[in-house]
Amino acid sequence: MEKIPVIIDCDPGHDDAIALTMALASEKLEVLGVTLVGGNQTLEKISKNCLTVLDYIGKEVPVAVGAEGPIRRELTVAANVHGESGLDGPVLPPPHSKPVSIHAVEFMRRLIEGCDRPVTLIPLGPLTNIATLFLAHPELKAKISRISLMGGAAISGNRTPTTEFNTWQDPEATHLVFSSGIPVTMCGIDITHKALIRDSDIADFRAIGNRAAVMVADLLDFFSSYYKSIGVNETPLHDPVAVAWVIDPSICRTEHLNVSVDLDGEHTVGCTVTDFCGVTGKEPNCDVGLDIDREAFVDLIKKLLHHYDGRVA
Repeated sequence: MEKIPVIIDCDPGHDDAIALTMALASEKLEVLGVTLVGGNQTLEKISKNCLTVLDYIGKEVPVAVGAEGPIRRELTVAANVHGESGLDGPVLPPPHSKPVSIHAVEFMRRLIEGCDRPVTLIPLGPLTNIATLFLAHPELKAKISRISLMGGAAISGNRTPTTEFNTWQDPEATHLVFSSGIPVTMCGIDITHKALIRDSDIADFRAIGNRAAVMVADLLDFFSSYYKSIGVNETPLHDPVAVAWVIDPSICRTEHLNVSVDLDGEHTVGCTVTDFCGVTGKEPNCDVGLDIDREAFVDLIKKLLHHYDGRVA
């Protein structure tokens, strides 16, 4: 079986860290590299977090640092969710590896041009790096097979009543990606709020016993504490859904719809406006995630965590 070449663009972040752990364990994915964008926390903090996680789980993959913040707006971090470090909770050794010396956009260009197959992009944070790549190198769009992203909301938001955090963070970048002509799978909060992790699942992950599984359980202990503080007792695991869709699309239900991005609305800026009824007459440009087989999703995480057996906590 030929692996799917992917580049993961992220802002770790607890769920980003879990998504990376999953992707690097999958026999179906060839992770060409990881790029970083300011989002859940500052670029400096999320860069340290990414390298820390990769070193801890024993995976050597090149990492490139990208945009500090959105194209036109100021960065707003999510310390209320991810803590001051961006990865509060588990105490992990400081990283010993370093990022590559080139910017994430140039790094992606080299990876995409150098790959003999079309590449899938998996952005898990604001879309600033991806949009900048398209602006600088529009010719590369022909070598990208699909974008499976975590972000957006077809029904209602989590940063504003209409808008999800990642698309709200950089609406201009989001617009450039959704209008790129490249097939997009939107794993927004309509689907990720159904990818629920229970306390019993966290216990099952911990019981696997290897260091990656215990790390994931520790990450979820902290991540779930935020949701419990707002009255949500099952934790939506956002970013891993975008990875899971690439590994096994059958566990997700999507609809092929037109999605446009609001850039100007006082209450709707960054909203991924989803045309369920075809009233705009615009051609569908996005596979919109709407539901997920929760049990299959949890089983996939467990299967991937067993990849790390032999590396004890």
